[in-house]
Amino acid sequence: MTDSKSPPKLRVALLYGGRSTEHEISLESATSVLQNLDPTRYDVLPVYIDQHGAFHRQALPSGAPATLSLPTESTRSAEALSVRNGQLFAADSGDRNAAIDVVMPIVHGPLCEDGSLQGLLELADVPYVGSRVLGSALCMDKEVAKRLVRAEGIAVVPYLTLRGPDYEQSSVAWHERIERELGYPAFVKPATLGSSVGVSRATNRAELSAGIELALRYDDKLLVEKGIRAREIEYAVLAAEELGAPPEVSVPGEIVAREDFYSFERKYLDAAGAELTIPAAIDDATAQQGREAARKIFLTLECDGLARVDFFLDRDSGALYFNEVNSLPGFTAISMYPKLWAASGVGYSELLNRLIADAVRRQRRRSKLQRQR
Repeated sequence: MTDSKSPPKLRVALLYGGRSTEHEISLESATSVLQNLDPTRYDVLPVYIDQHGAFHRQALPSGAPATLSLPTESTRSAEALSVRNGQLFAADSGDRNAAIDVVMPIVHGPLCEDGSLQGLLELADVPYVGSRVLGSALCMDKEVAKRLVRAEGIAVVPYLTLRGPDYEQSSVAWHERIERELGYPAFVKPATLGSSVGVSRATNRAELSAGIELALRYDDKLLVEKGIRAREIEYAVLAAEELGAPPEVSVPGEIVAREDFYSFERKYLDAAGAELTIPAAIDDATAQQGREAARKIFLTLECDGLARVDFFLDRDSGALYFNEVNSLPGFTAISMYPKLWAASGVGYSELLNRLIADAVRRQRRRSKLQRQR
């Protein structure tokens, strides 16, 4: 006689919020994830990270909520999680059966996807979705990522690295160097932010100076990139289900911005700010080149689980340039990552199932490593 009982649910801690300028975007992403996690397979514990870095457990009503709001005093516990005997628990639970099985960090930006949070989860020895400490840190620093990818023979747009103290000492010399080596237009970017926060386009020295001052509000290390007439092509990468198999890469997608570039406002505040075209209207050879490059970049930057790899396609020369990698891409209802996989045959809920399964599988492998002599 076979046992007809369903397997026990996995207890998933869904982390959202965080100490970054992308805090609000995380709330939207986490809401979409919560709505698409299969309630027959997962018992979800939402954990809100406030902008001071405190973790708060949020109590959910029965049934799947339509939205994931900020926890109130009556729906949160200031001690959301605790580690006991090598296991992660909800802070108010002493039941061994209530241990957290896997953590899903749906957070963006510094102190969230740059390896900081991942280091904490490593110390807790708990499975978690996404890249580990090194991969997260490499992807977060756009300049280091470009250097490593370029060393692998993948082209990047010409750029200069600018640090705050250097600029403060010789701003005019930097203006002249940028004009001489890159020219206008040029794009100024904080090195370790996402969602186009602090990014600006400069067409003259006054705009360049203003753009640098803006970016320095968010980071002490900047990239100044040569402006090209480019299309923005993106690929979603997902760890293979089979052990040892290469990561899977989606069809390409294209962001068609209404303005000069895809700013924060165009991404999140203006519904008509851009159009997502999936699959991108590019020739087969270019699509395959991008797919192979995305897979190679994922491996080069020590990514795990998932990543979105972004490229520039030069409208004049047809050259494909690596732009950046997002190790925890957006999961909002309009985000490119889940849309690319939907167009590639992996629906939103199945995508979450695969990411959770990958996190558990990786942790089981790592738990067999010898940690003592």
